[in-house]
Amino acid sequence: MLFAQVLNDDLGCAAYLVGCEEAREAVVVDPPLEIETILAEAERLGVRLVRTLETHTHADHVSGHGRLALEHGLRVSIHPAAGVEYPSDPLEDGAEITVGTVTLRSVHTPGHRPEHCCIAVIDRTRADEPWLVLTGDSLFVGDAARPDLAVGAVEGAEGLFHSLRRLLELPDGVEVFPGHVAGSLCGKAMSSRGSTTIGFERRFNPMASIPELDAFVAESAAVSAPKPPNLARIVELNRGPFLPAQPAPEELPVPAEGSQLLDVRPVADHLAGHLRGAINVPVSGTSFSTKAGFVLDTDAPVTLLASTVAEVERATAGLRSVAFADVAGYVLGAGSETSDSVSIEELERLVENGATVIDVREKDERDEGYIPGSRNVPYRLMRSCCPDLPDDRPVITICTSGPRAAIAASILRAKGFDARPVVDGGMTDWLARGETAVTFRRCGS
Repeated sequence: MLFAQVLNDDLGCAAYLVGCEEAREAVVVDPPLEIETILAEAERLGVRLVRTLETHTHADHVSGHGRLALEHGLRVSIHPAAGVEYPSDPLEDGAEITVGTVTLRSVHTPGHRPEHCCIAVIDRTRADEPWLVLTGDSLFVGDAARPDLAVGAVEGAEGLFHSLRRLLELPDGVEVFPGHVAGSLCGKAMSSRGSTTIGFERRFNPMASIPELDAFVAESAAVSAPKPPNLARIVELNRGPFLPAQPAPEELPVPAEGSQLLDVRPVADHLAGHLRGAINVPVSGTSFSTKAGFVLDTDAPVTLLASTVAEVERATAGLRSVAFADVAGYVLGAGSETSDSVSIEELERLVENGATVIDVREKDERDEGYIPGSRNVPYRLMRSCCPDLPDDRPVITICTSGPRAAIAASILRAKGFDARPVVDGGMTDWLARGETAVTFRRCGS
C-alpha cells in the first residue's frame, strides 16, 4: 500500500493519498483547493490519481475536488446526504473502492454533518481487516468533532455519539488519521499530532471515554468556539458546481477603487509604513486564512499590500481557500502612515495613568486573568462590535502574545483611532511579571 498525509498548516487540514504500489494508482481524500501539493506528492510517489473521495462537505475550507475533476478528469465520491450539485458517485455506508490490492471502505458516521463518512483502509496483502481509518471530522487526536456546523448542536452531538461508538469497535491497533490537526476550528482541543490509534483514543480521548449519551451530548453541544469565518459561502461552493482555478491577481499602481486593503506584511513592516485604512494580517503568521476571514468584509473585493510577489501568492491561495476569491490585485511597497507599538513595561505606566486597554482574546482566555478596567472585544469582532472609545488619547490592544492585538489595532486605526498594540508580549508576560490582574472564578471553584 502507498499512503501519504498532506497537511495544510495554515488551516490545520489534512488530505490523504491512498493507493497501490503494484498498480501505481491512488485516490485522494479531502483535497485542498491548492491541488498542486497533492499533484506533487503523487508525482513523488509515482502514482496516477484515479478518484477523489470527500468525507463530507467541508465548512472551513474550499475543496479541490472541482479542480481535480476539471483539470484531471477525476470522479468524485461522496455520501448522497450531502445533496451536492456536481456529478458524483454515491459513497454509501459499506461502499468499497478498490485500487489494486487496497480497498477503501466507507463507514457512515453522521454527527459533524449528516453525510459524514470515515474511510477504513484495507491492504489485502496483509489482512482482510482495516489497517487504518481516515476519520475526517469525526474522531481527532485527543478530541471529537464539533456538532453545530450543519444541524443543531444537540442533534449533531447525538449522531456523533453513536458514530464514535461505531469507530471504537475497531481493534486497538488500527491507526487513526484525522481530517484536522490543531489550528482548525472544527474541534476545540485537538492535538497537533497527525495520527493516533483506536486503542490510544479509547483510553485517553476525553470525548471517547464518556459512556452515556446524555453526558456526551451535554459536553459536546456546549461548544463555545467561534464558527469558521465565511462558513455558509464555503459550504455553498463545496456543494455547488465544480470550481475552476482562478487567475493570478495583477499588480496595480494604486489599490482598486472600492476595495478593502489587506496588508499581509509582517507587523513591524506595517507599523513602519502602511497605507491609511489597511488591515494588517501577516501571511507569515499562524492561521492567516482563518484570521483574515474573520476580519474581512465578505462582500467587498480585496487589494493585497505586500513586500514581495511570494507574499501575494501565499496570501491569495490562503484567501481563496476560505472563499475570498475576489482579489482585485496587489500593490508592492510601504505607505507613509506610521504607528507605534507598546511594550509590557510601557503598558504598566499607561495603565496607571488610566489608558484604555482592549483585551482582544476570547472570553474563556480572558477568564484566566485580565487587566482591571480593560474591555473585552475579541479581535474577530472588532470590525462589527467596536465599543465607544476615546479619540483624544491612545487605545492599547493586548492578547496572549501579540499577533491578535496587532490585527485589532490595525482595524481600529482604519476606523480613525490612535490604536497601539502590545506586540512583543501580551497577557502571558503581564501575568508572569506579577502585575495586578482579575481572575474569573466559576461557582464551586
